[in-house]
Amino acid sequence: MIGLTPEIMEKRFWLKSFDNYTKPTLNYPKYPAHEILHIIASTNPDKAATDFYGTEITYWDLNLYATRMANGLIDAGIKKGDRVGILLPNCPQMVISFWAILQAGGVIVNLNPMYKPEELKGMIEKTGMTALITFDGLISGVQQLCQMVDIPFVMVTKLTDYINGMKVSTPEEIGLPAGWHHFSQFLAQSTNEAPPAIAFNVKEDAAVLQFTGGTTGTPKAATLTHSNLLAALFTGNELGMPISQFIPIERRNIMGVLPCFHVFGEICGIAMSAITVSTFVILPRFDVDEFLTTMERLPHVWFFPAVATMLGAIIAHPRTKEINLAKKLAIINAGAAPCSLDLLKKARAMGLIIVEGWGMSETTSVGITTPFFGVKKPLSIGVPYPDAEVKIINVETEEEMPLGEPGEILMKSPMVMKGYWNDPEETAKQLKDGWLHTGDIAYQDEDGYIFIVDRAKDLIIAGGYNIYPQEVDNVLMQHPQVVDSMTIGIPDEYRGETVKSFVQLMEGATVNEADLIAYSREHLAAYKAPRSIEIRPVLPRSATGKAMKRILREEEIAKMKKS
Repeated sequence: MIGLTPEIMEKRFWLKSFDNYTKPTLNYPKYPAHEILHIIASTNPDKAATDFYGTEITYWDLNLYATRMANGLIDAGIKKGDRVGILLPNCPQMVISFWAILQAGGVIVNLNPMYKPEELKGMIEKTGMTALITFDGLISGVQQLCQMVDIPFVMVTKLTDYINGMKVSTPEEIGLPAGWHHFSQFLAQSTNEAPPAIAFNVKEDAAVLQFTGGTTGTPKAATLTHSNLLAALFTGNELGMPISQFIPIERRNIMGVLPCFHVFGEICGIAMSAITVSTFVILPRFDVDEFLTTMERLPHVWFFPAVATMLGAIIAHPRTKEINLAKKLAIINAGAAPCSLDLLKKARAMGLIIVEGWGMSETTSVGITTPFFGVKKPLSIGVPYPDAEVKIINVETEEEMPLGEPGEILMKSPMVMKGYWNDPEETAKQLKDGWLHTGDIAYQDEDGYIFIVDRAKDLIIAGGYNIYPQEVDNVLMQHPQVVDSMTIGIPDEYRGETVKSFVQLMEGATVNEADLIAYSREHLAAYKAPRSIEIRPVLPRSATGKAMKRILREEEIAKMKKS
């Protein structure tokens, strides 16, 4: 293969499993990531960039909106390197904000709109965020947040402002606090359509801060540079060409149901739509009936990034067969958690094509995937991306494991983050000599296919959402009657895992399980709160005080097998 020495070919033996269309190595652009939008707008101006309940924004208009907003942000005092939070569900305003912040030289901080003010406070303090873009449904919560931390610039939108036929809101109608900015009015008043003249160092300049659990369960902000974004997009586009080449540009649609505040939805939705000249079909949340209704009105979707929970609901729904979904959908890219064999079998019987993949916030969402035209190996996450190096090591000795033997996945690639924002200690733990220690335990077969067998971290993945047990335990430990807490993930057929906490109470405590669940829901996003809590007289800890959650997990699995 061109550009690769025999030594590299031997090391990256999985290249033999690539689709025959796929280049093993790429030469990446040297311009900043947002230049992609400018190029696509200039070459395909009338192609719809977004579709929100049938209302379209063309690539030409999207680029103009983003440029005008970028200039408006600069005029408002946003400087290169300033951190700007996006606290929105999926909507056109999120897409505009994404490209505008990058153009302005700002750094996007992705924030989950389901988070409580207490949860957001630490993220804002961690990143030094000075601006926030949100929507009217969160005004009260953001006001509480602004009492905790200083956010000089706040802009608010109403989600229906970008749906044809709906009246555009006013500051008075949404109850906009004094000094805050109204999204639509801000954009209308920002008339400068000349791209900002900002110099970028694409390898060094941060583009996105994506919160992740790191190696300890404490949320940290992975610093993704413009170079990281470009590598993720151009390799993703390269891997998708075996399918996209057969689909005319005017018919290219990508389904945007995954939350774009998560790196999976942001990169494989917002950004991948641009590089592939696709229309990003936006839904604010996953509702199976709404999804199927949207699919029914669309002629075709070539790429649908999803999680197993979504696919289970779609496949089980009777309308899926009625609308012949397999005819309307080319490729489903499943990530976040593995699909069960039963789910894959049912999908195949319906004619749906699912390819599984793997990525992390620290790898700009991508890194390993199943070749579209290659061999499909059940329960495998596929083979490494172009320009990615992977090795499987013994966690204790750090020696490479033989093929077929499990160990920790290490990755080195252009997609690997620069480090954790303002956290050199944790960066040094997880990034060593350019190798990212992923914490995932897997083995690799003779064809280069990788199979996840366990997680070194205690991360819980429920319904596609990442939940860090330590965060749940920290909340429960704040209750005055709780002296110890341990949270684990319990296998669940529909959600992948559910959250269960075990607590030890102080002597004479009067609270019960229901009280503690209600307490956790007051301080955590709903999906993080434990579905069940069990009170025990003592929790298992080692002689050194280490939580022995494995015992609790094994007990729960044993109960499930008996029932």
